[in-house]
Amino acid sequence: MPRKNPHITGAKIDPPAITGKESAADLVDQAFLAYNGARLREGARLLNERMLADDVTVALSITGALTPAGLGMSAIIPLMRAGFVDWIVSTGANLYHDTHFGLGLSMHAGSWQADDVELREQEVVRIYDIFFDYSVLLDTDAFFREIIALPEFQRSMSTAEFHFLCGKYVRAREEKLGLKHRSLLAAAHEYGVPIYTSSPGDSSIGMNVAAKALEGNRLAFDVSADVNETAAIVWDAKSRGGKSAVWILGGGSPKNFLLQTEPQIQEVLGIAEKGHDYFLACTDARPDTGGLSGATPAEAVSWGKIDPDQLPGTVICYADSTITLPLLTAYALARHAPRKLKRLYDRREELMKSLKRAYETTGRGAGAAAKR
Repeated sequence: MPRKNPHITGAKIDPPAITGKESAADLVDQAFLAYNGARLREGARLLNERMLADDVTVALSITGALTPAGLGMSAIIPLMRAGFVDWIVSTGANLYHDTHFGLGLSMHAGSWQADDVELREQEVVRIYDIFFDYSVLLDTDAFFREIIALPEFQRSMSTAEFHFLCGKYVRAREEKLGLKHRSLLAAAHEYGVPIYTSSPGDSSIGMNVAAKALEGNRLAFDVSADVNETAAIVWDAKSRGGKSAVWILGGGSPKNFLLQTEPQIQEVLGIAEKGHDYFLACTDARPDTGGLSGATPAEAVSWGKIDPDQLPGTVICYADSTITLPLLTAYALARHAPRKLKRLYDRREELMKSLKRAYETTGRGAGAAAKR
């Protein structure tokens, strides 16, 4: 009997020929067998088999210009509707450009080789190979300035509260125009999915808020509320005996803001915890430059961001999110039944009370409470 090599235990690479009749999910299972194709398949199976269990709370971070490319409509909204994404951290830019669609404004396919001086002269704005008229920016700015002036915005609030209110008005505009599920903000309002922005001043939305402040507008973003609310979401998931999963598109500030929920719980609040349970990332950033965007889940263990016992439940696919997100979405929707919506936005007050109670009883706040 021939000797068995302990290193040769994986499935034999022997895929069926592609016929053109395969579903996207079947193609991932059958043909994505090596390199980053295999990592995408591993990520798809991690998502389907573990992250989408009923007791797992799934967070999605969004960087890169994904909504201008239509991925809010084609992928993220269907994921929210199916209960596959429970809360979101996004750049403000993605939410600003998402709003164009809810207002009935259009983005168009263009060429990355265009003459940008000529585009500027013709009042055309370019996001790589996406073109749109400069008036789209002006009309969207006008919309935000109009709603920001309303009485319900005249206070300090978390970015989740702000986006929830904005979503209400974007949804109303959709209804007036006979549209539905064009805007991520409007859909998140409908499904009770809280959306946070880690750098609220770093977008055209923040710029318009700043402009209105010059007129005496009292809207202000409460970044401390953002930090505590996101930590409360994770603490609730874990303290109830469930799990926390992070799905990262790109990197940047939203990635760190999502992952820092665990150091906030452990390091700062002093509450015993071990880290997020599942980690799925799609990125083109390298780890060796030292940037957060390329940092691996193994490195995140040293910060307490990822549970070291769960490293087998982590996948990084080094590929463009405009490729991976549609494929992962198609795979999840084909392979997994919809989950009940968690509607975490509606539970924010309850979640904050739970976190504060843990902080004051078993965390670093217990000593402070004793001194009072």
